[in-house]
Amino acid sequence: MEETNNTVEEIIDYKDKYLRQLAELENARKRMQKEKQEAVRYAMDNLLADFIAPLDSFEGALKCADGMSDEVKNWAMGFQMILTQFQDVLKGEGVEAFVSIGKLFDPHMHEAVEMEEREDVPEGTILQEYVKGYRCGERIIRPARVKVAKLKGESHGE
Repeated sequence: MEETNNTVEEIIDYKDKYLRQLAELENARKRMQKEKQEAVRYAMDNLLADFIAPLDSFEGALKCADGMSDEVKNWAMGFQMILTQFQDVLKGEGVEAFVSIGKLFDPHMHEAVEMEEREDVPEGTILQEYVKGYRCGERIIRPARVKVAKLKGESHGE
């Protein structure tokens, strides 16, 4: 009878070990799947950020076409259509530019490249946007580069 108890205990022990191994295997599978999704998202965000920089140049070049000849304006109209197609691709991926001017500085969304002493607006108000910021859902793909207001007479570590 004692041998039967040992066998039953061994079976229960092996079953317990088996169930633990199954749970560990499932947890490892879920962890690997999550890591893979994060790696793909990180790679996609980097690709989109790299894609945005040439579009900025494209937009800047098209702004210069206003004072040019009719022939140049016709070319610019075609290039504007191409730019719009690129922007539509980004929108299709959920990437959108966000507005910064007039908002309060948020270090998660903005990169301050200049500060200006002002008394007519609250400290931290964004006065000018040098480079547009982009987001994909809640993730920031590229922070906006901005000029921020500071109160007159405060040094802020300068």
